[in-house]
Amino acid sequence: MIAPAKRANTIDLIGNTPLVLLMGPSEAAGCEIWGKCEFANPGGSVKDRAALWIIRDAEARGELKPGGTVVEGTAGNTGIGIALVANALGYKTVIVMPDNQSREKMDTLRALGAELVLVPPTKFADCNHFVHTSRRLAEETEGAVWANQFDNTANRKAHIEGTAKELWEQLEGRIDGFTCAAGTGGTIAGVGMGLKELDEKVVVALTDPHGAALYNYYAHGELKAEGSSVAEGIGQGRITGNLEGAPIDTQFRISDEEGLQWVSRLLREEGLCLGLSSGINVAGAVELGKQLVAEGRDNPRVATILCDIGFRYLSSLYNPAWLQQKGLPVFDWLSD
Repeated sequence: MIAPAKRANTIDLIGNTPLVLLMGPSEAAGCEIWGKCEFANPGGSVKDRAALWIIRDAEARGELKPGGTVVEGTAGNTGIGIALVANALGYKTVIVMPDNQSREKMDTLRALGAELVLVPPTKFADCNHFVHTSRRLAEETEGAVWANQFDNTANRKAHIEGTAKELWEQLEGRIDGFTCAAGTGGTIAGVGMGLKELDEKVVVALTDPHGAALYNYYAHGELKAEGSSVAEGIGQGRITGNLEGAPIDTQFRISDEEGLQWVSRLLREEGLCLGLSSGINVAGAVELGKQLVAEGRDNPRVATILCDIGFRYLSSLYNPAWLQQKGLPVFDWLSD
């Protein structure tokens, strides 16, 4: 039995997450599908990585000083990561979030001591969008810095230097494909860049939910959104600073229904309780695996991101009434 690793401080708990072989998706794809268990981070999501790197970068540039405040606009998970890192390093946190996100995220942020500002969801072009509101609050608050996760490339650097290298080591230097959805773009761009540095033959695929514009951008060169999705934290309508230069080789569009099928199967068959963004990522990984098999790659290996834990969505994704209201299928064990 291998003893668990020791950490010198709580910040060091971020990253070095486990990688697990997903049996059902592997069978469906005809090759190995691996999931990076980002729900194992202290804040329960992949966004802990970006939070840490953004705060450390602000410190290094002299913008964030002792007793300062970190302000950010987020769908929730980045805010949770920032709040935890800020607590550990002695900073205050102000989080601006759309008021249509899960109640669990709101309650968690308040429990962590963050000041939570809720705003109506609106298009990015609207000056009252949560990102613009957070920027103004940072400018108006003495001693505050704006995390700016969408355009701050410290975000993707966390994945170039962290997540990509971890995947490479965990898969013994044999990885054929990587895919995930884009929210800020930091994960898909950073992991893609990091893996391409190690092996140019790694295929990097965007998995886009309906309602986002990036699928059409990478497929046809036009930012055009079609349909809608209830997935939180993913889906983008512009090329963010983190997405600039992202090495996207191919792209898939995945519906909420298909993502929910994998959320259901992974819970019932493999004991993983995940959010919808993870289900969409897994669906995309299956599609990428099938494509690589069809191209003749020998037993390809595909990795994706298991973004966060499903317990964060008990009032929505795992709530029969909410699913029915959204016109989505109810998991069979909840239908009674």
